[in-house]
Formats: sequence, C-alpha cells, structure tokens
Amino acid sequence: MDQREFRNCLGAFPTGVTVITAIGPRGEPVGNTVSSFNSVSLDPPLILWSLGRHAYSLKAFLSTDLFAVNVLRAGQEELSARFAKALGDKWAGLDYETWETGCPVLPGALAVFECRTAHTYVGGDHVIFVGEVINAVHDAEGKPLVFHRGAYSTIAAPSAE
Repeated sequence: MDQREFRNCLGAFPTGVTVITAIGPRGEPVGNTVSSFNSVSLDPPLILWSLGRHAYSLKAFLSTDLFAVNVLRAGQEELSARFAKALGDKWAGLDYETWETGCPVLPGALAVFECRTAHTYVGGDHVIFVGEVINAVHDAEGKPLVFHRGAYSTIAAPSAE
C-alpha cells in the first residue's frame, strides 16, 4: 500500500486533539500531543491512545501506571504544537495543575480523563495504551480543537431547531 495515500485517507477522518501527560521516572512532567484517542468501554470506563514506538517519551509513559488525557479546546493550537515537538522543554513557562493521580492537567482543557494503565499492546510502529478512567471532568459549553487533513479546525455549533 502506498504510505502517502494511506496517510491521506486517515487524514480525511477528523479527530480531536489531546495532550497525554504523566510524571516520568525522575519526577519530571512528560507530555505528547496525540490524536489517536478513543473510548473503549463504559463499564468499566476504558479509553485508549497510542504513541509511536520511536517517541522520545515512550519509556517515560511505560514506566508509570498513571496518565492524564487533556482534550484540547478550540484556540489551544499553541499547546498542541508545543507538545507535538520531539525534544525541548515543553513545560517552560507553562502552569499546570495536578489532581487525584498527580499527573499534569493543562489549563483550560475541554475535558480531562485521569487514568490508570490497564494494558499496553504493540500495534505495528505504535504502542497502544488502554487506560481505566479514575476521574473525568468536562466543560459542557466549550468547543473542541479538531485536526482534519493536516490542519487544525473547529466544528460548527449545532443548529437550534
């Protein structure tokens, strides 16, 4: 299969944008922008996300049982770009909170899921993390940041009928 065509086909599917955060083995905050985030189960509450096997932070995420999924809202493109970088201090000058799990929670996130890793699987060139949701909070009024065909986007408000 042609990889470029495969990527273009995947890009036709709009996704939300998340930043997955955790505390690394030396007590340092780690985070990555991830669009491969899905619900798995309501009972028990499970979600999944994946990270490339070449990612610099993979060892940090594999070394901990806890992580947070920060769902970005429209207007948070800068946070997405900051955490999409492979190296550098992604946390410089960024305030964040810690909640029940101690994982970093980003300011203004549209929704946050605090999770405990239930399973990890190798899936081709990625590692799939399945997390049991311990805590979840959302803003019912906000709009999500969306990624579609290689660019940020938003969704239209529902029409009043």
